[in-house]
Amino acid sequence: MQSAAGMPYDRSLPIIKYERGAALKKKHVLIAACSAFLAAIVTFQITVIFMNSNYNRQIENIKAEYSNSLTGKLKILDEQFRELYVGEIYEKELEEAVLDGYISGTGDLYGEYMTAEEYAAFTSDQNGEFQGIGITVTQNTEYSAIEVVSVMPDSPALEAGVERGDLIYMIGTEYVSDLGYNIAVKMLQGEAGTTADFTVRRGENYEEEISFSVLRGYITEQTVSWHVLDDGIGDIGIIKITSFDAKTPDQFTDAIDSLCLEGVTSLVFDVRDNPGGELTSILSILDMLLPEGPIIRIVGSDGNETVRNSDASEIDMPMAVLINGHTASAAELFSCALQDYDKAVLIGTTTYGKGCMQQIVKLADGSALRVTVSMYNPPFSDNYDGIGVTPDILIEADEKLSSSSVYDIADFDDNQLMAAVSQLRSEE
Repeated sequence: MQSAAGMPYDRSLPIIKYERGAALKKKHVLIAACSAFLAAIVTFQITVIFMNSNYNRQIENIKAEYSNSLTGKLKILDEQFRELYVGEIYEKELEEAVLDGYISGTGDLYGEYMTAEEYAAFTSDQNGEFQGIGITVTQNTEYSAIEVVSVMPDSPALEAGVERGDLIYMIGTEYVSDLGYNIAVKMLQGEAGTTADFTVRRGENYEEEISFSVLRGYITEQTVSWHVLDDGIGDIGIIKITSFDAKTPDQFTDAIDSLCLEGVTSLVFDVRDNPGGELTSILSILDMLLPEGPIIRIVGSDGNETVRNSDASEIDMPMAVLINGHTASAAELFSCALQDYDKAVLIGTTTYGKGCMQQIVKLADGSALRVTVSMYNPPFSDNYDGIGVTPDILIEADEKLSSSSVYDIADFDDNQLMAAVSQLRSEE
């Protein structure tokens, strides 16, 4: 077969023509593949650059957030101050001041940072044994002073003549107003055998000034004292509880047993100036006094309520409780629980108003943190935090009583105690 040009028709030509087209196509595919590969490389590089840029921005954002955070600012402040400050930095004092400042800044009224030494003293105190001069105190903001709430029996302070109501306004030669309350209180504390030097004001308008140099000693705290009212009748037992520590329940049991053996038929509990104490201690004591039912309702930060109950056994006799503005915390629970169960009449003035609980967290170096972790409610009534417990019979203390240590006041000079006696005998 010939072509139009007279040449024979070569069947291989189309095949050859086909092979050249495939080669061209392969070339195009190869070029396209190379282009795609180069594009992928470029895309990858752009992606990596973008990711690195994004990562760097994130790092910078984290750095900015950190520098603006409390931890970051404190680190920057510390670095800058150490670089620029011309004076000497005392590390221990700086650390304590920073930690105290943090607690103060949180607004936790009862939060506290304790050094290892302070925590050891606190633990000893909770066990009923401690070293010091033997006073309980509170902050008097009106006069920028330390107010003596009570003076402990057989204490160095009582022997030296320190009185309830004294305003300690100088420690050594430094004013409490300059030192600050917490630091001033720490300066009053110390080991047995050392001396506490301080100056107080007392009397009308606090015009009388007295300086003390008190030798600190070992104090085994007797948190419960008791006696029978000495009026020739012998029917009323008086039990004073100064705080609730680990030894208080046993001492309370001794008081009840002793008074019952002496034949008393009514009880007056005096928790005036009692600042509170341990939860286990107050629960143990209230369990002796209350019938079966709730003692305390604890509400945690999660809103869940935990109830602690008493058993069915109870001490069943007429009771009265003496309270005042320095009756606080566990002592308020003691008073309010007896009131809730109609077990006692409350006499005196409205209590302090502390209805929250703290937890102690011991740190690795022996120091500790105290932080408010829950609110607690009495058996049936509302929480009294910031409000206080209201007495059934409101009676202000006589001037003599309010200006002297309760340990120096005779029963018949105590108008609030005498009101309780009259109330109990009127119920017979």
